[in-house]
Amino acid sequence: MSIFDRRRLTQATLKLNVDGLRRGVYSDRYFENVVRVLELAHDVGYTFAGISPRTLPVDPSGVAIGDLDVEAQVFNRRAPTALVAGVDVALAVLRHATGYFQGDQFVQTWEGLVVEAVEDGVLTEYGGDPEAVQPVLRIRGRYRDFALLETPILGALSRATRIATNVYHVVKAANGKGVLFFPARFDLPDTQPLDGYAYWLGVQRANVDTGRHVPPVVSTDAQGAWWGGRGGGTIPHALIAAFLGDTAEATTAFARALPLEVPRIALVDFNNDVVKDARATLDAFWTRYRQSMRVGDMDDMRRWTLAGVRLDTSLNIRDVSLEPDGPKGVSPLLVRRVRAALDKAWQSWGLPGVDIEAARAYCRNVKIVVTGGFDAERIARFEREHVPVDIYGVGSTLLRNDSGTNADYTMDIVRVKLGDQWVDMAKVGRRPNDNPNLKPVDLGPL
Repeated sequence: MSIFDRRRLTQATLKLNVDGLRRGVYSDRYFENVVRVLELAHDVGYTFAGISPRTLPVDPSGVAIGDLDVEAQVFNRRAPTALVAGVDVALAVLRHATGYFQGDQFVQTWEGLVVEAVEDGVLTEYGGDPEAVQPVLRIRGRYRDFALLETPILGALSRATRIATNVYHVVKAANGKGVLFFPARFDLPDTQPLDGYAYWLGVQRANVDTGRHVPPVVSTDAQGAWWGGRGGGTIPHALIAAFLGDTAEATTAFARALPLEVPRIALVDFNNDVVKDARATLDAFWTRYRQSMRVGDMDDMRRWTLAGVRLDTSLNIRDVSLEPDGPKGVSPLLVRRVRAALDKAWQSWGLPGVDIEAARAYCRNVKIVVTGGFDAERIARFEREHVPVDIYGVGSTLLRNDSGTNADYTMDIVRVKLGDQWVDMAKVGRRPNDNPNLKPVDLGPL
């Protein structure tokens, strides 16, 4: 359940490969070994015959290890904070894959679990002490029934939390400006629903924390599948190539073909002259817009409203509008040159006085979208320098997984049930922890 829409994602939406989860195809092999050891212990009626180095409140010699109930806690150590995502996936895994095979028949035992979880969208804090963590999931139940599920649970939480947290930082850095989610082409198609949901959570959390209302915008339908979004987009470089490099002509054809609700945003770096191609496209659109304006055709005016221009200059290329020693890529200077060219374009149109104010507003209303290698740090620098960017498109950096961005999760067994008592049994360096955001979960509806 997300704290933003109070809606729980279920198997009907997630469409997990339940049979694969039950058979361990997504699990590290040593968890399969765990299950085999514990199942054999159950089958032969084994009771503990070793010597525990821990001080125990009861004699452990009669403990049926194969049926041992444990308490597992799941947590991350991303400092100082992490935006939690993927909890509903973890819960659905528990709901549909907890149990064991009896021959070819899978026996579900999820009803024997007692589960507490935080909701997607909460923040966890970590100060560097692995004995002081904030669990996002607590599971109590017979260990051999859910041991096999640790790998997929941690994987879903780690990826989703990492991306959600990365997005959260980017959206906050963008200072209320739109952040388009463009990493679909940089990973497997199967990850898009999870990734898009994590992005949505990051946007929502940043909006709550800043009091802003940045809309989530994804590029594929799959990225919006879990939260009700739809993919949006305008023009790739390939379309301009198909129009023999004529950016204005390609964008004009786009405007003729696409529904009115699709924003007309020109991609202007194909020929490495963003000022020239932005101006050429603006000139072509204004001519048609003005004709529609004269006859009062509101739909046609929408068709020929140039909503924006997108700069995507490669980081190793210097645009021809800059000096030979000018910066490469999409730089603050390049954006300012484009803004100035757009704002002044009407001056060259030779308009009668009656049209000047409309033309001036038409030019000012063209937004600038920048893409290509943007991350939170670069966006923050643009914002500090008051670069006239309206929208940032961010791609693979939102998937970044390094020492500063990883949100890797761990599952520890921290207690075991001996008789009717829960006894601490964490490995050295860990201990049971609490989190006030943990709430009981009914797995049944999932």
